[in-house]
Amino acid sequence: MAGSAAQSRASGSPSLLSIGQVLAKLSPEFPDLTPSKLRFLEERQLVSPARTESGYRKFSTADMERLRFVLSMQRDHYLPLKVIRGYLTELDAGRSPELPGGMLPGPSMLSTERKLSRDELIREAGANSMLLGDAISASLIVPADLFGEDALAVLKSLVELQRSGIEPRHLRGFRASAERELGLIENALMPVARRKDASSRARAAEMAREIAGQLEIVRSSLIRSALTRLDS
Repeated sequence: MAGSAAQSRASGSPSLLSIGQVLAKLSPEFPDLTPSKLRFLEERQLVSPARTESGYRKFSTADMERLRFVLSMQRDHYLPLKVIRGYLTELDAGRSPELPGGMLPGPSMLSTERKLSRDELIREAGANSMLLGDAISASLIVPADLFGEDALAVLKSLVELQRSGIEPRHLRGFRASAERELGLIENALMPVARRKDASSRARAAEMAREIAGQLEIVRSSLIRSALTRLDS
């Protein structure tokens, strides 16, 4: 019954998009997105596109927003798919869940990420050109003609840290730590990365995000533990 209803929607709605059309719309924002990745997300029950009578997948506007949200959560926050799926399941049930760390998705997570010029980035972060330059020199922000929301969040944090006497140069070790974590992830992925098929590449990308998310949990726990000792 549900399958025939989905087929009816797929055949009767001209606004539905094929996999190729979805890729054309989302690839500029998510260059690593592939048909295999889309099918992988469907297998993991993150999105449920309608099907035509011939079995072709058709994606609605809501499906597109859902995909953009999932991909943004993976790319920008390294959240594991099971965490994202749990959040969406709660949302579908009419509840108001929170993501780890109390992070709630804002409008930018369901739409194309903004791009900011250097002057716009400095102005919105409440920073100055010297602080941005120091952040780039310390490899905390990647130099670019246009900056994304991630760079804005980092620069805002650096503004607050500067008020406590913490400068970008004090955080140079963060880049080295990130590179060490990347080495751990690459070693863990080596068995899968050796395979050259599209399915394995999609699986390797997902495993990388899963591992990064788990490392973030460990790091946050260590910081909280250290703060507890400081309080006592």
